[in-house]
Amino acid sequence: MLPTPKKFFITAGSAEGKNHLNAFDNALMEAKIGNLNLMRVSSILPPGVEYCPQMEIPPGSLVPTAYGYIISDVPGEMISAAVGAGFSKDTFGVIMEFSGRCGKDQAEKAIKSMLEEAFATRGMELAGIKMASTEHQVETIGCALAAVPLWY
Repeated sequence: MLPTPKKFFITAGSAEGKNHLNAFDNALMEAKIGNLNLMRVSSILPPGVEYCPQMEIPPGSLVPTAYGYIISDVPGEMISAAVGAGFSKDTFGVIMEFSGRCGKDQAEKAIKSMLEEAFATRGMELAGIKMASTEHQVETIGCALAAVPLWY
């Protein structure tokens, strides 16, 4: 069993690549998480987790991460990705991810709306939000990615 994460940060990046996988990898590098082994998780922040925006994680680490991404090979297309962490005053938080064929303003509005609904569904008060987003106009093959890595 994995320990419960104690820290997290929020990041986003976008990039081009010669193929879909390299576009994704380059977006990971832009987001400063390209040298980690991401384990995709669903969207709950543990109670008491600490926001650490400058946190450094050793390369090769297995890192629980909630993320959204989009890859496009349509030149000129605008793509975006966003993540948001919603906080309660006294219990766990919720993470939401979004990716789409739109600008980052629309992605951020979607995240805010999803967090509001998630908290309402749980009967919890939304006390605050932290968000990261990116947009990218595709040249050849582009990727937009946003993520919330969790660490110990």
